[in-house]
Amino acid sequence: MKINILSIARVFVLGFGLESLSMGQASLTDVLSKSPLKDQMNYVQEKTRLYDNYRAIREDVFQQIKKNSLDSLMASKNEIWRLKVLAASRSREIDSLNLILAAREKKLAEMTTFRNSIRFLGMEINKRTYNLIMWSLIAILAIVLVSGYMSFKRNRIITLNTRKEFEDLKKEFEAYRKASREAREKMSMAHFNEIKKLRTG
Repeated sequence: MKINILSIARVFVLGFGLESLSMGQASLTDVLSKSPLKDQMNYVQEKTRLYDNYRAIREDVFQQIKKNSLDSLMASKNEIWRLKVLAASRSREIDSLNLILAAREKKLAEMTTFRNSIRFLGMEINKRTYNLIMWSLIAILAIVLVSGYMSFKRNRIITLNTRKEFEDLKKEFEAYRKASREAREKMSMAHFNEIKKLRTG
């Protein structure tokens, strides 16, 4: 009976030890296969001991960490290469977009210049300059027209006054001529009468 209890106890202890060992290995396998590299290093640091400033690590754990480290380095290199390729691609896209933008800005500047200019006498002239020239011409023509009208009005007044003076002078002259003729006729008559008196008397 003692042998059986002892056998059962041994089996129980052995089974419990194997189970804890398998649980420890399962957690070690989980940490080394699923956790980030930093967690793997922390786990190894916690679960290993120092001896004369050396850390004793099992060969399979070391190989697994080495493999994981190389895999992480390779993944990082691949990611860096991918990002460089992506950056180069984005740079080419940016350069292409900058060229398109420069072309559109040039076209917009040309369209703005075209919109703000007008063809006058076979030349492209800015609309502001054209407007300035046209308003200047209109102002000059208005000044010429006003001064011409004023000159015409002054000349008309002078002409009317001169004509009136001429008519007055003409009337005066006619009156003078009439008076002069009458006076001459009277004088002739008087002279004739005097000659007649001298002959008869």
